Amino acid sequence: MHNLDDLTARFEAEAAAVTDRAAWEALRVAWTGRKQGLLRSLETEIKNVPPEERRSFGAGVNTLKLRVEERLAELDQQLAQAEIAAARAASRLDVTLPGKGLGLGSLHPVTLVAQEIEEIFKSLGYSVAEGPEVEDDYHNFEALNFPQDHPARDTQDTLFLENGLLLRTHTSPVQIRTMLGRQQPPIRVICPGRVYRNDNDLRHSPMFHQVEGLAVGEGISLADLKGTLEAFLKRLFSPGTAIRMRPSFFPFTEPSAEVDITCPFCAGGGCAVCSQTGWMEILGSGMVDPRVLAGCGIDPERYSGFAFGLGLDRVAMIRYGFDNIRMLFENDERVLRQIPLRQGG
Repeated sequence: MHNLDDLTARFEAEAAAVTDRAAWEALRVAWTGRKQGLLRSLETEIKNVPPEERRSFGAGVNTLKLRVEERLAELDQQLAQAEIAAARAASRLDVTLPGKGLGLGSLHPVTLVAQEIEEIFKSLGYSVAEGPEVEDDYHNFEALNFPQDHPARDTQDTLFLENGLLLRTHTSPVQIRTMLGRQQPPIRVICPGRVYRNDNDLRHSPMFHQVEGLAVGEGISLADLKGTLEAFLKRLFSPGTAIRMRPSFFPFTEPSAEVDITCPFCAGGGCAVCSQTGWMEILGSGMVDPRVLAGCGIDPERYSGFAFGLGLDRVAMIRYGFDNIRMLFENDERVLRQIPLRQGG
């Protein structure tokens, strides 16, 4: 019994020194472990105690065992409470610290470019016109002077639907609908919107965005077209932007011209983007073909007009430095975070 008193005092001293979970676990194993625990050794030793002392020794071992288990349970509860308090303290919100602000959303690059172009032309006296994305052959091709055997009418280029309908390949049908819906000029509209082509590669998408412009009135000439495009492109890119017009062909304009601008990346000095030419093709344009005007009920002997069109996606790629058109439509948050939200946007 004297030995058991010493063991009890020893256990109480060791228990008092426990301050963390590792020490508690070491104490538990040392005293209650199944193989080498002290209590297990004492229980085994009972059979070796003289018969006259065996009963009292066994009672003493049981008393020590109950005390060890009780004290271990107390320590376990104390440590658990301390761990909960520490976790709460670690996760406690410090109300004196600045809060985490919510991230602001951003408009899509194509939307930003479209809004900017609309603002420019509104300041020049133009209005914005819209039309259906599902069109018929008349508004998309025939009224625009496309011959029946034109390649654009082939399924290789155009996405056809049932009942003679198709997904519009440009926003020019909006120009036709605008002219058909007006009694008489003057007409000054821009037509932004989604268009569709049977095309898909690094620089082309089956769905992309265009904006086209149309001006019809008395005395409108090619000089008006050039002056309008110069004013527009200088505001869209930079005041130092120059343009050049190269002869081209479109079924609905005559004469027609491709328009180049000084490369925005090298300011005309020549770089890999512009193939060292200093110029970058940006849009197509021309004087509205008299047959298109006549087909819309506008007297080509009295009125003339010009039209132009450019790809919004291409402008967005130039403006924000994208080298793959797919980056515009993958909804990559890292891309969208690079685009600043304009004031009031």
